Amino acid sequence: FPLNLTADCNAVLKALQPIFQEQGMTETVHNWEDHGYLATYIKKNGSFANLRIHPHGLVLVDLQSYNDHTKGREEVDQLLNKVEERMKELFHGNIKRVKRLPAILRGGVIDRYWPTADGRLVEYDIDEVVYDEDSPFQNIKILHSKQFGNILILSGDVNLAESDLAYTQAIMGSGKEDYTGKEVLILGGGDGGILYEIVKLKPKMVTMVALNIDQMVIDGCKKYMRKTCGDVLDNLKGECYQVLIEDCIPVLKRYAKEGRMFDYVINDLTAVPISTSPEEDSTWEFLRLILDLSMKVLKQDGKYFTQ
Repeated sequence: FPLNLTADCNAVLKALQPIFQEQGMTETVHNWEDHGYLATYIKKNGSFANLRIHPHGLVLVDLQSYNDHTKGREEVDQLLNKVEERMKELFHGNIKRVKRLPAILRGGVIDRYWPTADGRLVEYDIDEVVYDEDSPFQNIKILHSKQFGNILILSGDVNLAESDLAYTQAIMGSGKEDYTGKEVLILGGGDGGILYEIVKLKPKMVTMVALNIDQMVIDGCKKYMRKTCGDVLDNLKGECYQVLIEDCIPVLKRYAKEGRMFDYVINDLTAVPISTSPEEDSTWEFLRLILDLSMKVLKQDGKYFTQ
């Protein structure tokens, strides 16, 4: 509850105390002269609530309980509804807003919460662990979501779901590029999605340097992400493509030295790339190195695509 005025800590505490006492919860109160009150309410079944009252005008209620049944969740909702009603009575329209967050389920058999590369937390409707292996380089998970299908997660970073065709199409140029008879270099792309879509467009040759020598990513995807990769990962070579199980940095340096050039370079490396090369000491230096080397193997009228 962010308020439009300073909070009378003692008044808030006295107004909300009866709600928790009705639940048979014992109370412990801590107060600080300049930092408000912290009240903890504990129930015999192990459930507890923290009431934090900040003098500048912020009241927080956190409730934790062990409830895996509908009745338990209803009891929590009823308690929070009473808290909200009492707060509105106490402050008479001086509450800026009321924000209630859904319960976070901890310790589940299947982890449904995954952070994004930019520090946000996403909750997925995951109902099955399809694949979970540790390679020498990273942890590889493929989880099933009711909404998105199978999802590839590398060392905690959500990479791609079977429903993410729009991502693949976007990084290829959103259908505006003509790949017919072209030389294409894919950096990363171990899920096989970009390779599968480009092969359909009749290129001259597609070379994929797959996720920095991690064969286990390819093995997992070709078995459990076939809606994404089709059959292109079943073999490392096809009529118009090849998959190199090598680190992309030495490959790029070799191609630059040989003068090999590409019409398209598509950088689909992970958000925080892994590498066996010493250049990885700084993430930004690594990304700059990839960009510089990519420019050296790109034709003058070529195109470079990335996330």
